[in-house]
Amino acid sequence: GLFVTDYFTRTPRKLSPFRSFASIELFHFHIPEDTVIAVWNLITFKEQGGTFGDQCPDRSITVYFRSGAPSVINPLHTHFPRDTAVPGSFALTLTWTLPNRTTGVFNVTSPLPGDWFLAAHLPKDEGKISVKGLYEECQYLFQPQLIVQRLVNIPVLYPGHVTEQSMAPHNRSCLYKVFVPSYTSQVLVEVLRCRGAEGCPLWLRVRAKAPPLHNSTTLDCREHTPCQLAQDLPFWQHWYYVLVEKHPGVPGTVSFQVTVQLTDCSRPSLARPPFLPSSASMNMPHSFGSAGGLVLGDSPPPTSPNDTKHPVPIPVNSHAGERCWPVRPTLRNELDTFSVHFYIFFGPNVSVPPDRPAVFVINLLPVLDSGGVLNLELRLNVSSLCGENVTVFGCLNHEVPLTSGDNTSVTCETESLAGFLLSVNATASLSRLRIPYPQTGSWYLSLRSLCATEHGFEPCTNVTAEVYLRAYLSPCINDCGIYGQCKLLRTNNYLYAACECKAGWNGWGCTDNAEAFSYGFQLLSTLLLCLSNVMFVPPVAIAVRSHYLLEAAVYIFTMFFSTFYHACDQPGIVVFCIMEYDVLQFCDFLGSLMSVWVTVIAMARLQPIVKQARCPTAPQVLYLLGAMLLSMALQMDRHGLWNLLGPSLFALGIMAVAWTARTIRRRHCYPPTWKRWAFYLCPGALIAAAAVLLYAFVETEENYFYIHSIWHLLIAGSVGFLLPPRAKPSRRLGPLPRRKGCGYQLCVNEQEELGLVDPAVASINSICTS
Repeated sequence: GLFVTDYFTRTPRKLSPFRSFASIELFHFHIPEDTVIAVWNLITFKEQGGTFGDQCPDRSITVYFRSGAPSVINPLHTHFPRDTAVPGSFALTLTWTLPNRTTGVFNVTSPLPGDWFLAAHLPKDEGKISVKGLYEECQYLFQPQLIVQRLVNIPVLYPGHVTEQSMAPHNRSCLYKVFVPSYTSQVLVEVLRCRGAEGCPLWLRVRAKAPPLHNSTTLDCREHTPCQLAQDLPFWQHWYYVLVEKHPGVPGTVSFQVTVQLTDCSRPSLARPPFLPSSASMNMPHSFGSAGGLVLGDSPPPTSPNDTKHPVPIPVNSHAGERCWPVRPTLRNELDTFSVHFYIFFGPNVSVPPDRPAVFVINLLPVLDSGGVLNLELRLNVSSLCGENVTVFGCLNHEVPLTSGDNTSVTCETESLAGFLLSVNATASLSRLRIPYPQTGSWYLSLRSLCATEHGFEPCTNVTAEVYLRAYLSPCINDCGIYGQCKLLRTNNYLYAACECKAGWNGWGCTDNAEAFSYGFQLLSTLLLCLSNVMFVPPVAIAVRSHYLLEAAVYIFTMFFSTFYHACDQPGIVVFCIMEYDVLQFCDFLGSLMSVWVTVIAMARLQPIVKQARCPTAPQVLYLLGAMLLSMALQMDRHGLWNLLGPSLFALGIMAVAWTARTIRRRHCYPPTWKRWAFYLCPGALIAAAAVLLYAFVETEENYFYIHSIWHLLIAGSVGFLLPPRAKPSRRLGPLPRRKGCGYQLCVNEQEELGLVDPAVASINSICTS
């Protein structure tokens, strides 16, 4: 055949350590039909500060693959919520082979067409809390690329027609496909008139949706005469691929005929007609993938030279299992994103007769509905059983209902079909099923009632059970409970939802309490973070006593909002919010930075710019300017390093200039007393430095409650040491006699120059020299 190669790529994205599904990176691909091989080229590389991260340590990257919907992963081996079905997926772990970059290749032979999802993440880290911008972090980036090779012009088999084929010696196989519409109970593929050097040296393989593999349904035509391969309960509205493969080492040409017969389960006594009427053509796709395909309508398809001119009679093989029952549709009501309710006509109470199943269909839209959770709930009305020991079984299957003729069967699986089983009876009248990230398409629910006897389950005689059926789509399982938050995430144009757990809870629905915080621990951590702000009371008292009223107001503001911010920021249930979280966080950050700003500006002891009472002083101008600039900086980035470091360095620079000017003017170090340095400035600076080191390098998620409380204590304590003493104005004196000649007059406050803590120790004198 003719091969066509397609190439798809995605932009590189930064990977994060795994905490929950909200921390993974999801990539969405679409594989076209008739693809024989898909090759994923997985590229990973490091970056540090915008350059290659050659010094970054090697870390393994785990990549998950799944067709139809995102993978439901559990790398931390946590417990899933009850009644949750976990769909399977396969994973690949990449290890670094080069200093900076590594590449992995993952091949999938004959992949299923449609949507494919890749999920990638780093291993779980130790949970260290780092200050943004303190150092250049190592970034691990991941970029997947997809190369697909697909066949074009695959011959199409029409039901009831015979296709002749001659396989040359250099050819090893022939590939065909046939479309299976709805209400088909069996696909029968038959090889006729096989002639070769060694009898019929052919393998017959059949597979749904994609070309067959080595483990697909196979039949050896040497051992079976006639060579017929039947597929019961085939997937509806899908292509089935037929591969006729020659045995290795067989010489010469092999000629054979291939025919396909479809059994219509709505009419088990009749086979599907060879020519579809226009009413049935709605189930057929418009493109058959080959030149000169079937033209849908009332006219039969044109016959090719390899086709017989007359259809082969289809033998009727009627079994009880080939009979299908009417499928009741559901009404789709979209309430919000991933919030869809499926209503049953004349429901939600459903009557299940004893002699036949009740079948319902739930249609999930492609791509749109695969990022949520499909919920199913069955509740049995016990009063409708009339005292009989009746059990209602429900089978949920994808793309085809399980309508087996064996009424005593209580399984929802066959050789080629897997489903989910639900059951309700008088003892357990409620059954639930949750499927995270369900595959899109049609889901069929078959309900049937069986009576329990000594010999097992048997069909009931005359009891019609009544069941309450509820089916809906939700973003997360139980909205992630009280210890989680359901987040709506997006990757390019694909939306999906995931839980982000807190307070040590884990799992897909935040229901795993193996590492959960107890209520006592949550209360203790909240009290530590809130009550540690009481340490700001001594600095407020010192500021009021020293007549620093504006500084005292800033400390009260900081104490108030830091207390209630941490009361609202708790991960557990001990939470108290007096206003919106974002407002509390902004005020807490602003108060912390303003406390540092006003303290350092007060230490600088700036003089009035213009010595009139109605003019503002230099500290007042700087206070107002700092408040405006800090508000702007916090609005841009609240967690940036320079939001804290920039104002602090600027204020320290102003203080250093002021102290240096006084030192040069007096020709003596300022502050001049050693007691001020030994008992106030040095201890305060050491306490503040210790607080910054704890905040920047020691905090982790585990010790956050203790370390951050110590940070509150140290910062508030350093303010009490660093705040300067009260500066009293000099006593007003009468006008001095003006001396003739040139000169100058210098009035100095003696207590201000000495920098004493308590200026009441000595009397205040004004020294005027000229």
